[in-house]
Amino acid sequence: MFTMDVILGFVSFLLTLLVLSYILAGDNPFFRVATYAFIGVAAAYVVLVVFQQVLWPKLVLPLITGTQNGVPLTQVQRVLLLAPLLGGLLLLTKLSPGFSRFGSFPMAYLVGVGAAVTVGGVVMGTIFSQSLAAINLFPSLSQVGTAQGLVALVDALFMLIGALATLFYFYFGARTRSRQPGQPPRRSRFIEGLAWVGQIFIAITFGSLFAGVYIAALTALVERISFLLNFSPIL
Repeated sequence: MFTMDVILGFVSFLLTLLVLSYILAGDNPFFRVATYAFIGVAAAYVVLVVFQQVLWPKLVLPLITGTQNGVPLTQVQRVLLLAPLLGGLLLLTKLSPGFSRFGSFPMAYLVGVGAAVTVGGVVMGTIFSQSLAAINLFPSLSQVGTAQGLVALVDALFMLIGALATLFYFYFGARTRSRQPGQPPRRSRFIEGLAWVGQIFIAITFGSLFAGVYIAALTALVERISFLLNFSPIL
């Protein structure tokens, strides 16, 4: 008897074989079918989630009913809701080359806001937080005399040197007075030494990230192979 679980099992079995065909035959039509299906389903899922959780409850429904989350909206609030509606409609003009210029303003607004949020997040959420975290790693003066305090001090110095050396790796300032004619400007030996140390920290970081990605991919592959070997639907 073909139940929904059996049908979904067959679909998963078939799609797994199509994806794993890339290992044997490289980029082939069967692998492309599975890839296109995944992209299409993912895009459709994102559209439905955005419409159900953002557009309908926060834009369309308040404009129709005049309420949001059970709270009546004023006339000013309902008029302000027309701005995102108009911006969304103008963005749709990007689909047509002849009318795409009308979508430039909302697109520029989205890019500007996104850049501002990104820069603010990097400054407040990364630079400041990492600086405070590096400062908080250092033990107090009363703890330095103990064995645990010395270990914490060594760890804090190691982290501080790694962070500074990594930042110096991306420092591209160079002197131009001491260079020979015809030679490009070079950084000082002190900066070059710190950059070399930072390169080691960067290599270790990328190696750890690659190992994590590789282990995750290998785990997924083992799980899919186990699924193929143990797949035995009850008809």
